Amino acid sequence: MNNAPHLVQGLNNDAVDADWPALDEAEIGWLAGQYPQWHGQARLRWHSPRPLSAAALVDTGAGQVFVKRHHGSVRSAATLAEEHRFIAHLGAAGLPVVQVLRAADGSTALAHDGWTYEVHTLGRGEDVYRDAPSWTPLTAIAQAHEAGRMLARLHQAATDYHAPQRDTHLLVARDDLIRARDPLAMIAHDLDQRPGLAAYLGRRDWRADLQRAVLPWHAGLARLQAEPRLWAHNDWHVSNLLWRADGETMAVASVLDFGLASPTSALFDLATAIERNAIAWLEIDRPAPAARPGIALALLAGYREVLPLSAARVHLLADLLPIVHLDFALSEVEYFEGVTGSPANADVAYHTFLLGHAAWFQGHDGQALLAALHAAA
Repeated sequence: MNNAPHLVQGLNNDAVDADWPALDEAEIGWLAGQYPQWHGQARLRWHSPRPLSAAALVDTGAGQVFVKRHHGSVRSAATLAEEHRFIAHLGAAGLPVVQVLRAADGSTALAHDGWTYEVHTLGRGEDVYRDAPSWTPLTAIAQAHEAGRMLARLHQAATDYHAPQRDTHLLVARDDLIRARDPLAMIAHDLDQRPGLAAYLGRRDWRADLQRAVLPWHAGLARLQAEPRLWAHNDWHVSNLLWRADGETMAVASVLDFGLASPTSALFDLATAIERNAIAWLEIDRPAPAARPGIALALLAGYREVLPLSAARVHLLADLLPIVHLDFALSEVEYFEGVTGSPANADVAYHTFLLGHAAWFQGHDGQALLAALHAAA
């Protein structure tokens, strides 16, 4: 699958060969013919180091655009349109999201030669965290507070958006398993429709693994079933935000990358934001604490300034945090096993991400972070 020398961010924050070839001039030339607003001009400017698709900044006759290409087995045009309709709704409600450009045929996603393409306008603001891996914590309390406020604004804008569940499990953050009364039974039931996941789990005693690492946390989440469904971003990391100066502080200028979006809940999205931004997952084996309670509390405080949360819901937020990654971790296992054929990466997704993150919360740092959130209720 790797037809060009192109390095991307690996799962261990290292530079690795890309699973997908970089976008090339021939593809950009073809796209120029599909987007008349480019005025027939297109030149590659910069390749993204993100690993799960191929993306680039492209100069056109109308200015720069962001082009993203997915393998057709991961995203169809119809699947991408699910994200694009949500983005359009948020934009109409005044949220600072980027615009998805329409091709000459009116579509927002194009399928061609086994690939699926989408084109976005550039977001306003400074890409402060462009090179930050997804598991890099936020470093500024003020930025965490602002990120929490913007997440709450997104949830306000999403309240009246209603659409079905995503048509894929691949690389989508869902909360189906977390809400389920019996997540093991749900996984087993779904394996017929998820051959990649079935192949991987078939080589492991996955029921025993999840009973040990996940089910103890899940046992206290029955009340999550009462949380309203809400279409959410589900990947609220600072690398998906652009920033602008606002006096002596920084404000969110644009919200990017809705690839993991789906109907989950406000608490799921907020817990994901804390998991992504307040824990140094790539440093948990080092002597220094990996948890950043101050960042977590700033995210929560900023959110509550816009959307109040009761004490009961803050306690539920903390209880959800240790396994908020459950559905997405399994989707990554499925992707690496069934799509890219990368058993080593599938092992990282299963052992380090799925089981390891849940186990970390049983330790001193994880317990301290949960205690800080409970105390904030």
